[in-house]
Amino acid sequence: MIKRELKDIKPYQAAKHFNMTALKLHGKEESGCQKFWMGLSHFLPGGGAEYDESKTEKVYFVLSGEITVIDKNKNKIVLKEMDSLHIDAGEGREMINESNMPATVLVTVTYPEA
Repeated sequence: MIKRELKDIKPYQAAKHFNMTALKLHGKEESGCQKFWMGLSHFLPGGGAEYDESKTEKVYFVLSGEITVIDKNKNKIVLKEMDSLHIDAGEGREMINESNMPATVLVTVTYPEA
């Protein structure tokens, strides 16, 4: 078992994201997770992520605030506190915090298969 305390985790810049802070909680380097990594994302109002399609599965779980996820057809899904969303490998999305309050999202992402 490996415990990680939030006070010890350093932010990193997530590609294609803006007005947000990303913290990698667990992963290969951080705690030895081999199949997935987990992060915590804090989105400021107006913050988000550009459209992207990846080869990995993702699960978003909103801890506080709300975040809007937009698919390739421009359909919007608003996730509020305690809502979650699974995004399959190859399924694209963009994200935006359209509210005036920060949003905190727990993110779980599988590693690409070797």
